[in-house]
Amino acid sequence: MIDTSQFKTRKVAYVSLGCKLNFAELSSLGKTLSQAGYQKVKPGEKADLCVINTCSVTETADKKSRQAIQRLVRQHPDAFVVVTGCYAQLKSEEVARIPGVHLVLGAKEKFDLPAHLEGLDKNTEPVVITSSTQRLTEFRSSYSREDRTRFFLKVQDGCDYFCTYCTIPIARGRSRNGSIALLTRQAAEIAAEGGREIVLTGVNIGDFGKTTGETFLELIQALDEVEGIDRFRISSIEPNLLTDEILEFIARSKRFAPHFHIPLQAGQDDLLRLMHRRYDTALFAHKVELIRQRMPNAFIGVDVITGSRGETDERFEQAFAFIEGLSISQLHVFSYSERPDTQALHIEHVVSPKTKKERHIRLQELSDRKWNAFYQSQQGRVGMVLFEHAVSNGMMHGFTEHYVRVEMPHQPEWINRIVPVVMGEWNDEGNALKGTRV
Repeated sequence: MIDTSQFKTRKVAYVSLGCKLNFAELSSLGKTLSQAGYQKVKPGEKADLCVINTCSVTETADKKSRQAIQRLVRQHPDAFVVVTGCYAQLKSEEVARIPGVHLVLGAKEKFDLPAHLEGLDKNTEPVVITSSTQRLTEFRSSYSREDRTRFFLKVQDGCDYFCTYCTIPIARGRSRNGSIALLTRQAAEIAAEGGREIVLTGVNIGDFGKTTGETFLELIQALDEVEGIDRFRISSIEPNLLTDEILEFIARSKRFAPHFHIPLQAGQDDLLRLMHRRYDTALFAHKVELIRQRMPNAFIGVDVITGSRGETDERFEQAFAFIEGLSISQLHVFSYSERPDTQALHIEHVVSPKTKKERHIRLQELSDRKWNAFYQSQQGRVGMVLFEHAVSNGMMHGFTEHYVRVEMPHQPEWINRIVPVVMGEWNDEGNALKGTRV
């Protein structure tokens, strides 16, 4: 390990940016460091070691990663600073030039953090240890907890799709996964730790099985039998991999929530072809229609990118009309960001920043209308709410199986319990429905 004589308390500060997969992986790194004698800092304490797990999905993500690194350096000026994650993998030398950074680890190296700390001195030049992800075949399992109620279980990593706008396959390598036996065992461990809900995470989880010869359907069928877990959610799944068989199973399952997050990215077929997406708008519309037929109150969140290369005025208006006509619950709107080494840079017709911003605002307003309409459709219904630990102004919150946020006066005995609640009017902040005990 690092010469611990330079460490006074062996306290470590953690920061994770981006997806829940990063969150789960950083939690596993924390467990490894805990076994090596480190303790997580408490508020107000100074750290000897800082670990930042970064994101690089957009230029904005890069900027947020840089800001997080700089903030930690200011907060813990005497700490040894380690940066890992997608930003560290893709732009390692850029990260190493940030004042205060001592060690940069790539996607493969981050899981062996304690070994890479050996013999390093924070008073020397920054050390960069990265390798190509293209030969990365090992799956490193991890799971993490959020508020001691909801856990995130990593089931898959990497991606084989190489969409023209995306650098994630370069940052994380090819698709790989854990075995069903391993993942059901980890789900049982989570249940033993008191977890009631598990969110399945990964880069392209519908592609599960590339390294084990199993399928995503077989995985969720096995997880549905794990005792002690009340609810599973699927974080995000490609529409072409969300098979009708998977939807039929979730509709009749014991534990899988009627809650879907499906990346659309563009609601127009020419744009989807330019992006090298593996479906068209007809397939996407079919998936939404089937969900509504089998699970009428399901929450359907949709990712969409605006301002991408090739998005002419006509194509955007067609995409907007298509999305407007979908029976979905919410949009997650992203403005297209130029990423180095991507095929999208060769596509003609560049959207101006002004137009990109205008389109982002229009889509966000559409999202707000759909989200409000979905919540209003749930008023008067009974939802099964899993209440969380956090309390604000005497109120507690939780989510129904349909991902509706519910607010009720604090009842300590309801924490980490699923309670049937009648959903009523909006709360004062307009971000949850007021609940009444059945």
